[in-house]
Amino acid sequence: MGFLDAILGRTKVKQPARDRLFAMSTAYITLETSLGLKHRDAAGIVFQPLATADFNSIVKDTDDLLRSAAKDTGTTVESKDDEFGYHWIILRDNEFEDLVVSLNVVSSNLEGGGYGERLLCAVFSFEDAGKPLYFIYNFKRGAYYPFVPTGDKSRDTEHELRLKAQIGPELPMEQELERWFPLWEIPL
Repeated sequence: MGFLDAILGRTKVKQPARDRLFAMSTAYITLETSLGLKHRDAAGIVFQPLATADFNSIVKDTDDLLRSAAKDTGTTVESKDDEFGYHWIILRDNEFEDLVVSLNVVSSNLEGGGYGERLLCAVFSFEDAGKPLYFIYNFKRGAYYPFVPTGDKSRDTEHELRLKAQIGPELPMEQELERWFPLWEIPL
């Protein structure tokens, strides 16, 4: 922020560190070994599409790149639009690191094309005693939060807070609980 900005009361919003997405590549080991969670071989990234040729070209090129790399990594790639108009790229792979790298490819390509603000979140799927739970990375905040759905539009907030306390030192966690937005009907 410059001197003139300070006088006029303007502030620049600090952009989140995009490399925080990679924190999950090591934190998942703690999630599995110390907390007994199991990753479900699936992750996804969701963004708001834009009906422009440039944006569609970036998404198509990214999809082509993911599918080409999938031949070497064994990752499967699928796309889906949800009922709210958001676009999901869903990845399945038994190598957790491949999921993290693939999600980073998508986010980097959208950001590199000038569409980083269209990114909503990345979602990592785990299970605890056979029940699904998710770690959601909010791109705009540069932070993770747990989401533990328990049924039709209900969640286990107590379990989420426990997870935050247990994994917080290893992941950049969202500190404002009101920003722990639920994502219902996650297609993972």
